[in-house]
Amino acid sequence: MAQPTDRLYTKTHEWVQIRGGEATVGITQYAQEQLGDVVFVEVPAPGKQVAKGGVLGNIESVKAVSEVFAPVGGEVLAANGELDGHPELVNQDPYGKGWLVRLKAAGAPEGLMDAAAYEKFVAEESH
Repeated sequence: MAQPTDRLYTKTHEWVQIRGGEATVGITQYAQEQLGDVVFVEVPAPGKQVAKGGVLGNIESVKAVSEVFAPVGGEVLAANGELDGHPELVNQDPYGKGWLVRLKAAGAPEGLMDAAAYEKFVAEESH
């Protein structure tokens, strides 16, 4: 389950990739596997301020509704409109076409795991 090295991960299974002050956020491969088939995604509209660790939105699957938490704080620049008609993109491509929002990151990411630390965390959590 090798991940690109520039992504950072949370203990609540979100990922963030920051490039030039813009943070793209989604849920991890592990998270989408735990959820099962995603049927609806709710994320904030552009312009909304989100706090690090605050609720960023909800993902509804055939099993449950799960909250998504912001790995970094900032202003929502874009929401992935493709998910409105195709929420299954979260299952099919969680690190690509299944991204949730893009934020103008407020400050540097802190307390997040790199890919190796996240893989170890998932391995320990699933035992």
